[in-house]
Amino acid sequence: MAGPFPPQSEFSADEIEMGGRLAPKWDAGGLVTAVATDAATGDLLMVAHMNAEALQKTLETGQAHYWSRSRQELWHKGATSGNMQIVREIRIDCDQDAVWLKVEQQGPGACHVGYRSCFYRIVRTADGVATLEITEAPAGEK
Repeated sequence: MAGPFPPQSEFSADEIEMGGRLAPKWDAGGLVTAVATDAATGDLLMVAHMNAEALQKTLETGQAHYWSRSRQELWHKGATSGNMQIVREIRIDCDQDAVWLKVEQQGPGACHVGYRSCFYRIVRTADGVATLEITEAPAGEK
Protein backbone atom coordinates (compact mmCIF):
# COMPACT_ATOMS: atom_id res chain seq x y z
CA MET A 1 0.00 0.00 0.00
CA ALA A 2 2.97 2.30 -0.17
CA GLY A 3 1.97 3.79 -3.51
CA PRO A 4 4.56 6.40 -4.48
CA PHE A 5 6.32 6.10 -1.12
CA PRO A 6 9.21 3.67 -0.62
CA PRO A 7 8.70 0.97 2.03
CA GLN A 8 10.47 1.53 5.31
CA SER A 9 12.22 -1.83 4.89
CA GLU A 10 14.48 -0.13 2.33
CA PHE A 11 15.92 2.16 5.01
CA SER A 12 17.88 1.85 8.23
CA ALA A 13 16.36 3.21 11.43
CA ASP A 14 18.79 6.13 11.22
CA GLU A 15 17.67 6.92 7.65
CA ILE A 16 14.00 6.81 8.72
CA GLU A 17 14.59 9.04 11.74
CA MET A 18 17.17 11.45 10.34
CA GLY A 19 17.14 11.06 6.56
CA GLY A 20 15.49 13.13 3.88
CA ARG A 21 13.12 10.56 2.32
CA LEU A 22 9.42 10.41 3.08
CA ALA A 23 8.70 6.74 3.85
CA PRO A 24 5.57 6.56 6.02
CA LYS A 25 5.15 3.62 8.37
CA TRP A 26 1.68 2.38 7.47
CA ASP A 27 -0.25 0.39 10.08
CA ALA A 28 -1.74 -3.05 9.31
CA GLY A 29 -4.64 -1.31 7.54
CA GLY A 30 -2.34 0.81 5.38
CA LEU A 31 -2.95 4.00 7.37
CA VAL A 32 -1.05 6.65 9.31
CA THR A 33 -2.61 8.93 11.91
CA ALA A 34 -3.00 12.53 10.74
CA VAL A 35 -3.45 15.51 13.05
CA ALA A 36 -4.69 18.85 11.70
CA THR A 37 -4.07 22.11 13.53
CA ASP A 38 -4.90 25.70 12.66
CA ALA A 39 -1.78 27.16 11.02
CA ALA A 40 -2.38 30.60 12.54
CA THR A 41 -3.40 29.72 16.10
CA GLY A 42 -2.04 26.22 16.65
CA ASP A 43 -5.47 25.03 17.81
CA LEU A 44 -6.07 21.31 17.38
CA LEU A 45 -8.84 20.86 14.81
CA MET A 46 -9.07 17.12 14.20
CA VAL A 47 -7.41 13.72 14.12
CA ALA A 48 -7.98 11.48 11.11
CA HIS A 49 -6.15 8.87 9.06
CA MET A 50 -4.41 8.87 5.69
CA ASN A 51 -3.56 6.08 3.31
CA ALA A 52 -0.94 6.47 0.58
CA GLU A 53 -3.48 7.89 -1.89
CA ALA A 54 -4.73 10.49 0.61
CA LEU A 55 -1.20 11.60 1.46
CA GLN A 56 -0.23 11.79 -2.21
CA LYS A 57 -3.35 13.82 -3.12
CA THR A 58 -2.67 16.16 -0.19
CA LEU A 59 0.88 16.71 -1.43
CA GLU A 60 -0.27 17.22 -5.03
CA THR A 61 -3.21 19.55 -4.38
CA GLY A 62 -2.30 21.44 -1.22
CA GLN A 63 -5.71 20.51 0.21
CA ALA A 64 -6.24 17.92 2.95
CA HIS A 65 -7.36 14.46 1.91
CA TYR A 66 -7.97 11.64 4.37
CA TRP A 67 -9.11 8.04 4.41
CA SER A 68 -12.53 7.55 5.98
CA ARG A 69 -12.39 4.36 8.04
CA SER A 70 -16.18 4.39 8.51
CA ARG A 71 -16.98 4.81 4.81
CA GLN A 72 -13.88 3.00 3.53
CA GLU A 73 -13.19 5.67 0.94
CA LEU A 74 -10.95 8.59 0.12
CA TRP A 75 -12.23 11.79 1.71
CA HIS A 76 -11.40 15.24 0.33
CA LYS A 77 -12.00 17.40 3.40
CA GLY A 78 -14.66 19.97 2.60
CA ALA A 79 -15.58 18.66 -0.85
CA THR A 80 -19.26 18.47 0.13
CA SER A 81 -19.40 20.87 3.11
CA GLY A 82 -17.14 23.62 1.77
CA ASN A 83 -15.05 23.41 4.96
CA MET A 84 -11.80 22.64 3.13
CA GLN A 85 -8.40 22.61 4.71
CA ILE A 86 -5.69 24.44 2.78
CA VAL A 87 -2.39 22.87 3.81
CA ARG A 88 0.29 25.37 4.82
CA GLU A 89 2.83 22.88 6.21
CA ILE A 90 3.19 19.11 6.60
CA ARG A 91 5.35 17.48 9.23
CA ILE A 92 5.98 13.83 10.01
CA ASP A 93 7.10 12.39 13.33
CA CYS A 94 10.42 10.68 14.04
CA ASP A 95 9.45 7.14 13.00
CA GLN A 96 7.15 8.41 10.24
CA ASP A 97 3.92 6.88 11.56
CA ALA A 98 2.06 10.14 12.23
CA VAL A 99 1.47 13.18 10.03
CA TRP A 100 0.86 16.74 11.27
CA LEU A 101 -0.95 19.11 8.92
CA LYS A 102 -0.91 22.83 9.65
CA VAL A 103 -3.94 24.09 7.78
CA GLU A 104 -5.96 27.16 6.97
CA GLN A 105 -9.47 25.99 7.80
CA GLN A 106 -12.09 27.19 5.31
CA GLY A 107 -15.69 27.66 6.44
CA PRO A 108 -16.88 27.81 10.03
CA GLY A 109 -15.17 24.68 11.32
CA ALA A 110 -13.48 21.33 10.90
CA CYS A 111 -15.98 19.19 12.77
CA HIS A 112 -18.79 17.48 10.87
CA VAL A 113 -21.25 18.17 13.72
CA GLY A 114 -20.77 21.92 13.47
CA TYR A 115 -17.91 22.89 15.77
CA ARG A 116 -14.64 24.63 14.88
CA SER A 117 -12.67 21.73 16.34
CA CYS A 118 -13.59 18.07 16.80
CA PHE A 119 -12.40 18.50 20.41
CA TYR A 120 -15.35 20.59 21.65
CA ARG A 121 -15.98 18.55 24.83
CA ILE A 122 -14.05 18.19 28.04
CA VAL A 123 -14.08 15.07 30.20
CA ARG A 124 -15.16 15.77 33.79
CA THR A 125 -15.06 13.26 36.64
CA ALA A 126 -17.13 13.33 39.78
CA ASP A 127 -17.45 10.47 42.25
CA GLY A 128 -15.58 8.20 39.85
CA VAL A 129 -17.99 8.83 36.96
CA ALA A 130 -16.72 10.40 33.75
CA THR A 131 -19.06 12.75 31.90
CA LEU A 132 -18.66 14.98 28.87
CA GLU A 133 -19.28 18.72 28.85
CA ILE A 134 -19.50 20.83 25.69
CA THR A 135 -17.12 23.75 26.12
CA GLU A 136 -17.79 25.85 23.03
CA ALA A 137 -20.64 27.05 20.85
CA PRO A 138 -21.09 25.54 17.40
CA ALA A 139 -19.01 27.28 14.73
CA GLY A 140 -20.56 30.52 13.57
CA GLU A 141 -22.40 31.10 16.88
CA LYS A 142 -21.19 33.32 19.70
